[in-house]
Amino acid sequence: MALSHDAPLDETSSPTPASAHAGASPSSPEPLASPAPAEPSAHAEPSAPAKLVFGLVFAQFGAYLAVLTPVVVTLALRVSQIVPEADRGAALGQVLSVGALLAMLGNPVFGALSDRTTSRFGRRRPWLIGGMLVGLAGLLVVALGGSVPVLMLGWALAQLGINASLAALTSTIPDLIPPHQQARVSGLVGMTISLSLIGGSALAQLFSDSMALAFLVPGVIGVVAVGYLAAVMKDRPARAGAFEPYSVKEFLRSFWVNPRRHPDFAWNFAGRFLVFTGASCVTSYQVYFLMDRLGYGAGEVTDKVFAGTLAMVAATVLGSLVGGQLSDRSGRRKPYVLGASLVMGVSLALIASAHSFGMYVAALVVFGFGEGLYLSVDMALAAAVLPNPEESAKDMGVLNIGNALPQSLVPIVAPSLLAIGGGGNYGALFLFGAIAAVLGALAVQFVRSVR
Repeated sequence: MALSHDAPLDETSSPTPASAHAGASPSSPEPLASPAPAEPSAHAEPSAPAKLVFGLVFAQFGAYLAVLTPVVVTLALRVSQIVPEADRGAALGQVLSVGALLAMLGNPVFGALSDRTTSRFGRRRPWLIGGMLVGLAGLLVVALGGSVPVLMLGWALAQLGINASLAALTSTIPDLIPPHQQARVSGLVGMTISLSLIGGSALAQLFSDSMALAFLVPGVIGVVAVGYLAAVMKDRPARAGAFEPYSVKEFLRSFWVNPRRHPDFAWNFAGRFLVFTGASCVTSYQVYFLMDRLGYGAGEVTDKVFAGTLAMVAATVLGSLVGGQLSDRSGRRKPYVLGASLVMGVSLALIASAHSFGMYVAALVVFGFGEGLYLSVDMALAAAVLPNPEESAKDMGVLNIGNALPQSLVPIVAPSLLAIGGGGNYGALFLFGAIAAVLGALAVQFVRSVR
């Protein structure tokens, strides 16, 4: 893939919005940006074609299936196969933390490289496909590894590769979806996280006798899904002269958006980080919660995770569909983020007090509905506060640090919380997550440019 090394744009010139470039050939003249519609119902742009929307949803599902199945189920089981029971929590935390740290660093860097890629195949396709292939190789290492260092190496490779793909993938909504359709598409895309959880739980259950297949089948599905999107999407190379050469300065800038110049972006980042901190308490430790508090054995856990995830996904789908439709019709985003984050906080408090599987599933249903509401408007809100449409992948990568960083920090903080009162204090862990989710809801209310 080729990267742009042309001179920067003149400071007086203004970049053309990404939506205006979608589908344009490199040689076509730059269209003038049209003013935003005064009301959400006044559609100045045609809606995205159904095959593109399906491709976005399918690709997101496949990528999250590949990366979240290990986080939620198979990686914990793999660690328990090679580490004594007393050490498995700490070992899992080490593996997850290293992978999440690299995902956090890689996402904005790969996004910045994608923004400036001048390949004739476009600026997104090479990263979409290449990233998933590298991720599949990393999953193979995890599946076959027999020690914690090897698991860490494989999981780091998987996270880097899949996040290279996700960096290009998350930019496609602001790139290709018109504003009047963004919340509905964001809702459909948001559902894929929960759908991938249930799909991953089902695959883990199906391949419980073959850990290699439990890791590799989700990865192969991810490659196929991203390949379909690459085939149907309209992609363009980076505009000549749009970027400075990729130097150390540009590398460091990949992780930074000035909060003074772009306060709405900063508040949205803070809210996302806090909400996903709460969610990571559930996704990273539900296997050990079911084992330690509810007393299920390793042979029963995959069945229980599948049942709980099924109930949660049903609620998430409902929340996503309701939130996306209502938000697009009203043109409002913040009230849905506020309500969703508060519901997630309440559900985490319910999980903290659960001492039966029925109570746990009921709390997951509440959590799923809140998560669905949140995800239905989160991407639309993010698209509305991006500082520069020409750098949508880089800036979305910075925002995605808010998703990835909690996956690294929660496993570091969790052992101290679990150790309160003598060990196994899952109540403290989930109450910590509840407080974080509520604070995230409050942070988003400081965004001024979005209603």
